[in-house]
Amino acid sequence: MPHLHEQIDFTVEVFVVFNGKVLLRKHDKYGIWLSVGGHIELNEDPNQAALREAQEEVGLTVELYDTREYQGDAKIKELIPPISMNRHSISDTHEHVSLIYFATATTDQIIPEKATDEWRWCTKEDIDAMSDLQSNVAFYGKKAIDLVENKK
Repeated sequence: MPHLHEQIDFTVEVFVVFNGKVLLRKHDKYGIWLSVGGHIELNEDPNQAALREAQEEVGLTVELYDTREYQGDAKIKELIPPISMNRHSISDTHEHVSLIYFATATTDQIIPEKATDEWRWCTKEDIDAMSDLQSNVAFYGKKAIDLVENKK
């Protein structure tokens, strides 16, 4: 997806959990381990983007972790709020505002977008052993496992 704005794009990050493990992917452009995710397109809300990115990148149909107490009515579509949000630099002239979601999958069978994509289902111990993992990815990966597994 090309950038929609010159300076700031809105994106989603989805930490998908299945059987006590979280899915991480090695970003093909930056070579770092991240969650599933990508840009929010002009015609979609953040929840739609999160679901779409999981389907496109790994072929998983996921359910977003829902913390809402009020589900709404027919006149207003209440969105599932992100677990967190951050703003970070991509380059000297471009930033992302990321909405971070947790989700569950009904299978661990991945259908990657590209044959060269590298994916890994990680336990909390696996995350702790990954020395090249950014601290925010480690934090949210372990938090996703804790929250999603305890909700069952």
